[in-house]
Amino acid sequence: MSPGPPVSESERLARAALSRISEPGYPRMTDAVQELGAARVLESLQTQAVHRELGADLAERLASADPQRDLEQAAARGIRFVVPGDDEWPVTLDDLAHAPHLHERGGVPIGLWCRGPLRLAEAAERAVSVVGSRSATTYGGSVAGEIAGTLARESWTVVSGAAFGIDQAAHRGALAGRGPTVAVLACGADRAYPSAHRSLIDYVADVGLVVSEAAPGCAPTRIRFLARNRLIAALARGTVVVEAAVRSGALNTASWAGGLGRMVMGVPGPVTSAPSAGVHQLIRARDAVLVTSGEEVLEAVGPMGSYALSEPREPEHPRDRLEPRQRQVLDAVPLVQAVDSRKIAETAGIAHSPTKEALLVLLRAGLVEHSLGRWRVAADPALDEQGEGWAP
Repeated sequence: MSPGPPVSESERLARAALSRISEPGYPRMTDAVQELGAARVLESLQTQAVHRELGADLAERLASADPQRDLEQAAARGIRFVVPGDDEWPVTLDDLAHAPHLHERGGVPIGLWCRGPLRLAEAAERAVSVVGSRSATTYGGSVAGEIAGTLARESWTVVSGAAFGIDQAAHRGALAGRGPTVAVLACGADRAYPSAHRSLIDYVADVGLVVSEAAPGCAPTRIRFLARNRLIAALARGTVVVEAAVRSGALNTASWAGGLGRMVMGVPGPVTSAPSAGVHQLIRARDAVLVTSGEEVLEAVGPMGSYALSEPREPEHPRDRLEPRQRQVLDAVPLVQAVDSRKIAETAGIAHSPTKEALLVLLRAGLVEHSLGRWRVAADPALDEQGEGWAP
């Protein structure tokens, strides 16, 4: 898609002002900006403020807004403001204009505050979101890290929310795989939430990208997490839910992904595991594709045929190449006490001559031993473990 005309300075400043005074993902604001443009919406709000038609809280925020100062202070912290129309703007986010609203959140972001060297549009070209429970199990963290690491090694961007549990494991897995990763925050891009993840978030900002719809300095709130989830879903081709309880923010992200027509994938856990109950519901309702590894995720989201996996099979055993009669004879050969071919024929219920022919085939295949006219199953631990040498 070719880039449109450059974003005017007045439009960028208006978007920065609206980003400061409005809540992320507030549908009335995002829809109005989508239809009219930020400059016209801001002008309308200013007019309403003059005529005292705005609520006191919004009027107060509008009066104190200084978008030029916000942009300058953000730039001093290494944060840039990316808006629709910029070369860095991912067209995937524009799909939010047509997605149904959830929990009174929705719409295309007015703009995104970005910190880090990774370009947002480039990151979203091949991206997968990996989300899940904050109180992840060891199993969940291990699987999330493996999936993220596999994606990273194939140069796919891993998108997550930098929270405890699955998010943390996903970012660390991507970093260990030396691939790109994007942390989408519910607070300002200059803040760290949770504070215990400051070093992780700062490192992601050094090598990848930290993104927020909230203006710098904003604190995280519950409603901002719900707004943030739609960005995690929209930035990626698909969303993997590793662990999620029946009530979970990760399921909210999965709902956004489904509403956007993106691939939703779920990693199953133990059937008795509460942290996996929500994922199991997604899979049972056929709202999510079951995946168990990074390779399966790649097969689901990659171009058709580019990551095709073969069906898992046990290694081929010499017995697999036997004809039915030869298998019947082998089943009649004892494990320990060797017997003659006539006894084997009697046990197998096959005439003596074809039994001897089958025994010679089995001998050449290394499946039986022959000594002093007597036969028994060859000493093969694999046969013993699988029970394939059983005889009455």
